[in-house]
Amino acid sequence: MQALERVAPTKPPAQGQVEKREFEYERHGTMCLIANLEVATGKIVAPTLGPTRTEEDFVKHIRQTVATDSNAPWIFVLDQLNTHLSEGLVQFVAKRCGIKTDLGRKGRSGVLKTMGSRRKFLSDETHRIRFVYTPKHCSWMNQIEIWFSVLARRLLRRASFVSTKELSDRIRKFIEYFNATLAKPFRWTFTGIPLRA
Repeated sequence: MQALERVAPTKPPAQGQVEKREFEYERHGTMCLIANLEVATGKIVAPTLGPTRTEEDFVKHIRQTVATDSNAPWIFVLDQLNTHLSEGLVQFVAKRCGIKTDLGRKGRSGVLKTMGSRRKFLSDETHRIRFVYTPKHCSWMNQIEIWFSVLARRLLRRASFVSTKELSDRIRKFIEYFNATLAKPFRWTFTGIPLRA
């Protein structure tokens, strides 16, 4: 998400006039949000905000999330981004699930050999912490994507931020507000039947 500051203030709507927003902006940097949507409640759990979304950032985020209830079974639904299939994630899951078998070497052997072998390991239904991957080009099936749309429409679209710190603070406040007042399970309405042309 970009911390964009409009170069001129937005003019509020007047009688017979729409709101007027400056199209020019100054860019103050970007922030990455990694978030979890608890489908049973609609709440955002253990969000992570930072300047990057590397494999290490994602493993740190999963570690932080699991720490909120360290003995619970966890099922994460996500897309097939390469950071969601990392060596570090496999090692974290193996350690937390008490799996002591040799994982092999990345690019060479065993579970760590390829993204496909790592996906198979991370998706294993016998693991207490496991991952379900949406098919390629179907990330819209993941309900967190719906929530990201809510964040974009309600906070980001018309906002102006003077720094990444302000952007981060406002996102955290929005998440607190959302969890306290708006969170509810999303009602899934797709029937599986494509719309007719």
